[in-house]
Amino acid sequence: MSEKKSMTEIYGSNVFNNSVMSERLPKKVYKDLKKIIANGEILTPEVAEVVANAMKDWAIERGATHYTHWFQPMTGITAEKHDAFISPTDDGKAIMEFSGKELIKGEPDASSFPSGGIRATFEARGYTVWDCTSPAFLKEDAAGVTLCIPTAFCSYTGEALDKKTPLLRSMQAINVQALRILRLFGDTETVKVTTSVGPEQEYFLIDKKLYDQRKDLIFTGRTLYGAMSPKGQELEDHYFGIIKERVACFMRDLNIELWKLGISAKTQHNEVAPAQHELAPIYDDTNIATDHNQLIMEYMKKLAAHHGLVCLLHEKPFAGVNGSGKHNNWSISTNGGSNLLEPGKEPHENKRFLLFLTAVIKAVDEHADLLRLSAANPGNDHRLGANEAPPAIISMFLGEQLEDILEQIVDGNLISSKKGGKMTIGVSTLPTLKKDATDRNRTSPFAFTGNKFEFRMVPSSASISGPNFVLNTIVADALKEFADELEKADDFDKALEELLVSTVKKHRRIVFNGNGYSDEWVAEAERRGLPNIKSMVDAIPSIVTPKAIKLFEDHGVLTAGECHSRAEISYEDYSKKIDIEARTMIDIALKQIKPAVIKYTKDIADAVASLKAVGADAAVEEKLLSGLIAELSKLSNGIIKLSGALEDAGKIKDIAAQAMAYKDNVFAAMEQLREPADKLEMMVDETVWPFPTYGELLFNI
Repeated sequence: MSEKKSMTEIYGSNVFNNSVMSERLPKKVYKDLKKIIANGEILTPEVAEVVANAMKDWAIERGATHYTHWFQPMTGITAEKHDAFISPTDDGKAIMEFSGKELIKGEPDASSFPSGGIRATFEARGYTVWDCTSPAFLKEDAAGVTLCIPTAFCSYTGEALDKKTPLLRSMQAINVQALRILRLFGDTETVKVTTSVGPEQEYFLIDKKLYDQRKDLIFTGRTLYGAMSPKGQELEDHYFGIIKERVACFMRDLNIELWKLGISAKTQHNEVAPAQHELAPIYDDTNIATDHNQLIMEYMKKLAAHHGLVCLLHEKPFAGVNGSGKHNNWSISTNGGSNLLEPGKEPHENKRFLLFLTAVIKAVDEHADLLRLSAANPGNDHRLGANEAPPAIISMFLGEQLEDILEQIVDGNLISSKKGGKMTIGVSTLPTLKKDATDRNRTSPFAFTGNKFEFRMVPSSASISGPNFVLNTIVADALKEFADELEKADDFDKALEELLVSTVKKHRRIVFNGNGYSDEWVAEAERRGLPNIKSMVDAIPSIVTPKAIKLFEDHGVLTAGECHSRAEISYEDYSKKIDIEARTMIDIALKQIKPAVIKYTKDIADAVASLKAVGADAAVEEKLLSGLIAELSKLSNGIIKLSGALEDAGKIKDIAAQAMAYKDNVFAAMEQLREPADKLEMMVDETVWPFPTYGELLFNI
């Protein structure tokens, strides 16, 4: 950080934020734009033209030469096409131009991004549309300075081709329904309800020189081979441990770059697994938080390279130790700053809170399959179910206080709230602590944590748009049902009480405060009728059920066609990623592992022959030789089997059936091929083994 600039001066310095707009825009235009953002009104060309000119001047003053519509296609990463501000004139000179039309709309090629059949190759036109609710920002890199304008991305026919559009639609939906509920409670002042998110981002850092020697990491983001190192996370000494100097330098640079972008990077620490870390920002509007999380992932990767490191965002880059997730902390607030999920001192008396709480309970229970899909990707299939990752069964943890209140609601005797009390540690110089009313549960996929819900299942590499647009929509639907019933009631208080009782009775099955890893819970969840969707492929059909399509269409979040397109994209994504992993395994086995083992086997065979020639005992060497030959044979057979499974899967035309074949057959063959390879790693001289081991990757920073 520059000695001349404080942290507060750096924060937001590369953002066309409220402060910049208030300085550079005419008062009326500034007022109109703020009103458009706050109330969701139509953006006029006149306002856009003035904003575009001010935005251009600001960006150019800061060194920008280009602008780009920054969008989030269904690839899961961001996309951008750069255009220069420069415009040649008739006298051979140039001027710097940027119009309101260019601000509002761009035209990238829509057929080259995943569309799930919405766009064919010959139907290339698509549009990017300025999202004025998320501020423009400047990127500084080797290309110079670029003005980035957050945009939605849609097809020529208006269908969503991106991650942002459904999220924005869902935020409208929950706003409409939440306002209906607030009016019933006599709130006439709130004009907007928004959801906010604070996504905790987990990641691994490894040495780039070692990374460059691992084809599996380069091509797939995870290790496809690797025997466990003598030490993993058994001693629990990495979690919250002292941050190594090299990592601390990376974190420092990362913080500065994120702060420039107005991203409130707040917390950083070592995570449980060796080489694993976490960054957590402060809460923000869900749309902005989603944009910010995409930038966090991008800058993690970019800045890691500056320190000779590589940032791994895969959910399970190493077997046998914790994987990485994104804890999606979600809440609902009014424009006046009131958190609708805040229980207050006496939760049992806070009827507004109880209604919003039961709406979330109802939503999660009725649409657990959609929530599971929203957190599904191939990497998460490896992660879920152990090492602090939640199980695949969706359940809710509410804690002792709220579970007790639910019991009282069902019993019809809502009279008290459990208190946390105080905790004395037993040392006179240490203060007495106020104790929370409930503990936490690290095995719960969806846990209430004070005044928010923490969706712990979200994959570390994925956009948080999916989980949040699903959350917003399903809760909006529950609120709509509540509002429909309560608005026609003659006695609001009585109707509210009856609604709370009936909802809790019907949906309390989703609440579970115990150990989500136990076999007993799997059996209990089945008894309760809760879905146990173990893989991404099994989860995909949930988005094209009549129930799901009606849900999304009722709230204007997705059309039936958009639901089907997302299912198709998901099937293809799964198949392609597993296909790449399988082909990488075969490539490594044939070109690296097999030649190294054959060479080492020959060396051992020569040693056996030499010892026998002089009459020495060669029993140890013969046993090793026999083991090498046996595992090498298994490796060769595994290559043949995996190649056959790949060939068979490639012949299947139906995308759902093909994805299922990759899950059931190709992936199973991959596991079988890995087993002898990992055994051979433990048998072959480390100087002969062709690539870095887990021990080197996890502990060499």
